Amino acid sequence: MTIISKLDLGKATIKKSLSTYTDRLWEVNQTIFNNPELAYEEVGAHDTLVSLLNTIEGVRVTPHAYGLDTAFEAEYGTGGRVLVFNAEYDALPGIGHACGHNLIATVGLSSFLAVADALRESGAPGRVRLLGTPAEESSGGKVELIKAGAYKDVGACLMMHPTTQAVYGPESVYGDAFDRTLAITGFSITFKGKPAHAALAPWDGINALDAAVAGYTAVSVLRQQIRPDERIHGIITDGGQRPNIIPESSRLEYGVRAPSLTGALALQKRAIACFAGAAESTGCTMEVKEMGWYADLRTSIPICNAFVDAMGALDRMVQCNTGRTTPASTDQGNVSYECPSWHGIFGIPSEDGAYPHTASFATGAGLRKSFDRALENSEGMATVGYRFLIDDELAADVKAKFDEQKKND
Repeated sequence: MTIISKLDLGKATIKKSLSTYTDRLWEVNQTIFNNPELAYEEVGAHDTLVSLLNTIEGVRVTPHAYGLDTAFEAEYGTGGRVLVFNAEYDALPGIGHACGHNLIATVGLSSFLAVADALRESGAPGRVRLLGTPAEESSGGKVELIKAGAYKDVGACLMMHPTTQAVYGPESVYGDAFDRTLAITGFSITFKGKPAHAALAPWDGINALDAAVAGYTAVSVLRQQIRPDERIHGIITDGGQRPNIIPESSRLEYGVRAPSLTGALALQKRAIACFAGAAESTGCTMEVKEMGWYADLRTSIPICNAFVDAMGALDRMVQCNTGRTTPASTDQGNVSYECPSWHGIFGIPSEDGAYPHTASFATGAGLRKSFDRALENSEGMATVGYRFLIDDELAADVKAKFDEQKKND
């Protein structure tokens, strides 16, 4: 059987598979959406996904994988290359699935099932794997999975993320095959001062809140001198206990973003210098704690092009806007330093064109229309994934471009 005939057979099987599983996928999607869970607390989402996967013939499922209670791994096939789809399913505090991770889980799961069916039908060698990756919104579950070796043997890793359809305008534009994100570093600052009665003897105190405010203000001034594609943002998490006590301690958390990890670390150094000046001027001591980092996202151009082709064959228009950078960050960036990676973006309806991380976007993420759009994109991603497993030429191109990217490490 030729590559073309295998691919045609695979496309037909993928379409049929998605149709067959639609009702079960919708149930999983809604279960995750209606029961939002925070980082490393995604017990219900983990169990819901694992439960479905355990019913699929030939799928090898490992719950609580790689030492993480809410991670899992499912695999189908033998020999050949390894293709991975990522599933995210953690929510945000107070606003639930305002980043649409219920849809990310749906796209990953549906694509895995479709490619598994295509491999089963064709008998082609290759292994498709679904990784459940918790805690993307906080410390980064994929970072821990990388440390545990989850991506060591992976030939390519694919996933998709929703955003507001307003970015793309008409519904005829499904999204963007290319995504580049910023690197981010996180750190906390803790100031220690000396308490005193704020009215009777304020001169006996050393005000840790003053240090936090001075540092916060200095960073705000610093923003005037940073590049347009850099970001600094933070909050004061502790500012004292009562207004009539000179605050003995204060604490801030910050994120610093730049187009590269090197740039983010350099900008972080400048931000910390602002806080050091605040400590010196107020007489406080200062402790800096690193909170980890997400690398910038390296996108596989051959996979981008293959996705555009796959969606075009389905009469679904997608952009491939290589000049655009999304001013956000993801732990998929870290994965993109480990293996060839792709992070497609698709549009969903949201009230007033609201962006992710808002309550209005969360509402949109739960709509049936958004689910349907997710499955339409899944058909394209599954087609690309299956092609990667059976097409040696595409796989070689993916590897060659990744090796070129690695030269910049």
